[in-house]
Amino acid sequence: MSTEELELAINLVWIMLGAILVFFMHAGFAMVESGFTRSKNTLNILMKNFLTISVSAILFYTIGYGLMFGGSTGSLIGLGGFFLSGVEDIGFFVFQAMFIATCATIMSGAVAERIKLGSYILIVAIMTSIVYPVVGNWVWQGDGWLTNLGFTDFAGSTVVHLTGAVGALMVVLILGPRLGKYNGKKINVIPGHNIPLGALGVFILWLGWFGFNGGSTLAADLTLVPMVIGTTLLSTSAAVVSSALYTKFRYKKVDASLTLNGVLAGLVGITAGCAEISLGGAILVGFISGVLLVEGIRFFDDKLKIDDPVGAITVHGLLGIWGTLAIGLFSTSTGLFYGNGLTQLGIQAIGILAVIFWVSITIGGFTYVLNKVAPIRVSKEEEIAGLDFSEHGSNAYDFKDTLLSGNEIDLPHTRLGLADRLNSIPVGKPEENTIT
Repeated sequence: MSTEELELAINLVWIMLGAILVFFMHAGFAMVESGFTRSKNTLNILMKNFLTISVSAILFYTIGYGLMFGGSTGSLIGLGGFFLSGVEDIGFFVFQAMFIATCATIMSGAVAERIKLGSYILIVAIMTSIVYPVVGNWVWQGDGWLTNLGFTDFAGSTVVHLTGAVGALMVVLILGPRLGKYNGKKINVIPGHNIPLGALGVFILWLGWFGFNGGSTLAADLTLVPMVIGTTLLSTSAAVVSSALYTKFRYKKVDASLTLNGVLAGLVGITAGCAEISLGGAILVGFISGVLLVEGIRFFDDKLKIDDPVGAITVHGLLGIWGTLAIGLFSTSTGLFYGNGLTQLGIQAIGILAVIFWVSITIGGFTYVLNKVAPIRVSKEEEIAGLDFSEHGSNAYDFKDTLLSGNEIDLPHTRLGLADRLNSIPVGKPEENTIT
């Protein structure tokens, strides 16, 4: 084997390792979404995550890859390589397929507990076959109009995360909040059923993100790869610390769920600039990300009354915007703080606005029409019963009490499984479960 062949093999192994890590992130998404929502919807969330990655991969193979990387007509869209015709680098396709599935699954958490499974899959299909590939062509194809303008997004703060978050926002606005979430000026907390499961999901996402950002180097570069993983680590660590400290300052307690989301905030915040922001700059980006996360979730929930069970719109949307703009401030080659003026910051802002406009029009328009043809939301009775039963005819949990048996007294409450009792928790009645 020649030196050149060995180098190609090592690079391929690195990209495939990155793809595998990004694939494993979907286990993290499934756990975060399940843990932060009620147990009666767990099976439905698991099915959405499995179907999302499967549908995304097939549609990216048939049409999405061609629109994204099949040349660039007018620097706007690709028109070749459908069904991977003429494509030799299958490894690159696999790696990018994991990214498109990540973008789509962002919507899953935001719309949890009230959307019909069929409607969700149709929205995912539009996102992965048309909407996301067009954004990717603008930024990553090499001759897209945003690339030519000078827009930078190394691993996808805008391409992946902001695109998914804007799509989620459009769907949520049409869906409306979960039953019992808002009552006049009161905001009722609907507690998740398993925060330890959600925490495990966050750790998995953090691990997978090293492949998400690191694999985006597309080569086992001895200098670049350690730098990318280093900035990813430090930004995330800083965001965890800042979100914990800020919740202590803001609410007098270190809020566990917000701190867990702080991990994701730090990851999204550094994704765009992980290859061109210094290690010290990454800490500053992450520290700001943690504070933005806390205030962003409160703003969407308290001020806008947008019901997002897992905070996906804030994490991937607001922090996607911040991460993209951070390049214009902290990039060692083009950033304002390194004496390069406001030009890059302005270009980053143009890219953000363009993506928001495109995704809002396409996903918002499609979802609006779809909802007019057939309501995308389950019925009130189905939502109360839980989507596990109404959509799948079964439940994720089947715990049974065994303390009483034989001829012992059969008290009414002992006939309830653990999941049933969790789902019977009153929503919004205790004072401590209400934000005023």
